Amino acid sequence: MRHPTATKVLVIGYVWPEPRSSAAGGHVMQLLEAFLGQGWDITFSSPARPGETRADLVALGIHEVPIELNNSSFDAFIQELAPDIVLFDQFMMEEQFGWRVEKHCPDALRVLETSDLQSLRHARHQRLKERLKADDGSEDFTDFFSPGLDVEFQWMADTDLAKREVAALYRCDLNLMVSEVEIELLVEHFNVPRNLLLWCPLMLDLPSEPFVPFEDRVHFLSIGNFRHAPNWDAVLWMKNAVWPLIRRQLPEAQLHLYGAYTPPKAAALHNRAQGFHIMNWAEDALQVMSAARICLAPLRFGAGIKGKLIDAMLCGTPSVTTPIGAEAMDAGMPWPGAIAQSAEGLASAAVQLYSDPTCWTQARDAGLALAHRYRRELHGPALIERIEACRANLAQRRRDNFTGSMLRHHQHKSTQYMAQWIEEKNRNVQVDPG
Repeated sequence: MRHPTATKVLVIGYVWPEPRSSAAGGHVMQLLEAFLGQGWDITFSSPARPGETRADLVALGIHEVPIELNNSSFDAFIQELAPDIVLFDQFMMEEQFGWRVEKHCPDALRVLETSDLQSLRHARHQRLKERLKADDGSEDFTDFFSPGLDVEFQWMADTDLAKREVAALYRCDLNLMVSEVEIELLVEHFNVPRNLLLWCPLMLDLPSEPFVPFEDRVHFLSIGNFRHAPNWDAVLWMKNAVWPLIRRQLPEAQLHLYGAYTPPKAAALHNRAQGFHIMNWAEDALQVMSAARICLAPLRFGAGIKGKLIDAMLCGTPSVTTPIGAEAMDAGMPWPGAIAQSAEGLASAAVQLYSDPTCWTQARDAGLALAHRYRRELHGPALIERIEACRANLAQRRRDNFTGSMLRHHQHKSTQYMAQWIEEKNRNVQVDPG
């Protein structure tokens, strides 16, 4: 039953949220919880098929409405719903549905949830491919990990993905960014107005129970959705370079790798003799994280902030990662574990943390201290406050953002005509009964 006076929010998801499969899914759920806390009337829609670990939104009081791409049925749906706020989950949803939202609900606040800058992640992936193509046999990535934002911008600037993504940011009234590094990249190099961006990282409830102590923990752990390219690359680097160095020093050590949507190529890496165990999906990620002694996250590319490392902090589990893994997360505070830039450095740090109770305890305590900057009670109210301020001053914000208005005019017209052509084409397709 909809409350007639409640603020109406429509969330258009790239996928149905799966908080136990990805940090992106967890962040979307945190946003929904913040909206529910205001008593807002929420509808979640997506053109995707439901995944195997999707959240039960209906149980939370959220309406679920499937939608279709390039289908005018969305027009009637959004006209009837008449939302006050529309949140696009990932920029592709703004590309697909933004023009329809503007046409039928021009006064609705348009918010983009980025999760991470996909164009930055893609550019780093391309840089890694070039680095590996040289194939000099070195597992030291010191130069690769620290190129500076000028170099990152150069790799991004000429790509279609960056142009599409940054244009979507301009077209929206507010953009939610999980990484302060990405905010600086957008402001300093892409000239995106800072007032279009809000730092809105993962929002945590700090643990109330004591951590599992060092002596009651065993094994190394790595976790992450296998469909996510940075995670898969990290698995391969662990298998081929990092883990053999750890086993050389700790012959009885075991590594358990958990991840949703385990493909056959990942399952094939399972090797009991090497202590390399592919464990598939974890029913309770925090439980397995709390039982592990060390979290390994040797990420060679990626963007945003890393949910697995946030989970490690919440569970009192020291983590060993790269500068990419720790990017935008430490705020100058001690890292709860170690950051290294080579396979040898990662392995050496992992072995020391695994074997030294004093070093391990110091890292655990540093994680809890760092987790405080992500407290829900800090970022939830800040999000609501910024949304309400944008709604109260929406007309002026849009006048001040002429670039966004210009991009909406040109891109939405072209998208509209393409969508209408596709819809008409689909309508006229004759299915061969034979």
